[in-house]
Amino acid sequence: MDFYQDFLEQHKLPASYADNARKNFEPVAKRILELQKEISRPYFVALNGCQGSGKSTLADYLVQYFNAQGRSAIAISLDDFYLTKSERQSLAASVHPLFETRGVPGTHDVNLMQDVLTALAETRVPVSVPRFNKAVDDRFVEEDWSTVSEPMDIVILEGWFWGARHQPAEALEASVNALESESDADGIWRNYVNDMLKTQYEPIYLQMDCWLMLQAPSFDCVYQWRLEQEQKLLKKLISENNSDRSGVMSEAQVARFIQFYQRITEQLLLTLPEQADVVWQLKSDRSIHASIQAGNYKNAFAHAQSISHREGETQ
Repeated sequence: MDFYQDFLEQHKLPASYADNARKNFEPVAKRILELQKEISRPYFVALNGCQGSGKSTLADYLVQYFNAQGRSAIAISLDDFYLTKSERQSLAASVHPLFETRGVPGTHDVNLMQDVLTALAETRVPVSVPRFNKAVDDRFVEEDWSTVSEPMDIVILEGWFWGARHQPAEALEASVNALESESDADGIWRNYVNDMLKTQYEPIYLQMDCWLMLQAPSFDCVYQWRLEQEQKLLKKLISENNSDRSGVMSEAQVARFIQFYQRITEQLLLTLPEQADVVWQLKSDRSIHASIQAGNYKNAFAHAQSISHREGETQ
């Protein structure tokens, strides 16, 4: 069966997705394959896209495309490194109640993530990769984690805030929505999130080899896209006769949930396009309006840090 036909049937996608992929995604995939040949370790691809933008589908497309070209590849979601429900409850009790809700920086096991990435980079297989069950809002037990049994040529790490940088303290003073003004009036939650970005996540950005971004037209699209994700999850659980749907959100819950992401998402839409190697600008229906490529496929975060260090040494 043709690679594209198989992929469309697997993901229940229209034929237009294949046309779009051939035009926009395949050239980038080919470039990554060329770059991977030049190094003696796995090539790390960072993929950013807000909730519902299609990044998980794109990540799987890339993996299957690389596999079809004879390369081993894996896509890992930032979501799978969420803290367990009990760990988030402890964080909520010790720092701020909003941390009981998964999603923002600070609600992941960053040490576990780093351990997995290091093992993959050093090809120390087998590697156990955690999985998160959104249907019950908790991590799968370790026996149900994924296992990487062979060295990978390409590793894709995707996440909604992957690539976000911390903001200056003064930018955190004003609330951006009702969630912040009503539930975080003193700014404890958003300042903690900001500090986690700076100290825990930004160092890992330096380990990525290139950055890809699915850029939403605005934050306004996130509600509808995120609601579609919940409806898709519910249909899947129904088809599987799974009665445990405690983690599936209603429309009202989705409306509140996306407020947790608004500050960082809006910041990303403004700043990440300047640093990503490839930016696919999306329309409200998720079709691609334009494809912008920097062309150098260099980690802009590492480059910026090296310049900063050199400037510091000369001052």
